[in-house]
Amino acid sequence: MSSVAMQTETTIGAHAAELETTRPFFSVRDMHAYYGESYIVQGVSLDIRKGEILALLGRNGAGKTSTLRTIARLDNPQMRQGEIWLDNQPVHDMKSFEAARAGIQLVPEDRRIIQGLTVEENITLAKVAPGNGWSLEQIYESFPRLAERRTQEGVTLSGGEQQMLAIARALARDLKLLLLDEPYEGLAPVIVHEIERILHSIKPMGITTIIVEQNAVAALKLADRAVILDTGEVAFTGTAKEVLDNAELRHEYLAI
Repeated sequence: MSSVAMQTETTIGAHAAELETTRPFFSVRDMHAYYGESYIVQGVSLDIRKGEILALLGRNGAGKTSTLRTIARLDNPQMRQGEIWLDNQPVHDMKSFEAARAGIQLVPEDRRIIQGLTVEENITLAKVAPGNGWSLEQIYESFPRLAERRTQEGVTLSGGEQQMLAIARALARDLKLLLLDEPYEGLAPVIVHEIERILHSIKPMGITTIIVEQNAVAALKLADRAVILDTGEVAFTGTAKEVLDNAELRHEYLAI
């Protein structure tokens, strides 16, 4: 191979590698969603690179949870316009179970721990779905509290432990995009730090996270980037640091 050809091949390879690290892993384009005739999600667009943590923020009623639910392809709210792409795969025409199989896992605010099942049974049931999720050994290594309580009924755990179990169930499936709705609500600071540790530990594995959280400062300190919603529309997109450094922006849209 000539030196010119070798140089050209090297340049193409470097360009491809740069595109791989800069192009969005997950994208939402002009997404509109409704509860009946109530217009809730109004033209939301966002991009996230692989392994990033995005804080999705806004006041109560801004449309944050509705945006997560629409991304997860739940029946309500109903998406009537827009596109959702994950790892170059269209998600917008999928049902919720298909989106879950594609790697989108929603951890809702109420956690949905299954009554009557132990911690281990809750995790094992999640692993029934096709795909290569974390093994029980990996989960217990990262969540030692769950290992200690593996035979305890899931719904009898503390709020923080239930949150850990809900995240563990998501990791037990083939996870690409983790959607967390108010994961810190009502939790002691020590448990919040434990959840933050877990979220940091999965970043190098390429797992991408969107976190909706009323404790905006905590979410911003964890996140790489931030999107602020205001009455269903995107009011700000940028780095988490930009929001932390802009008191006027925080006061106007987050009341902090």
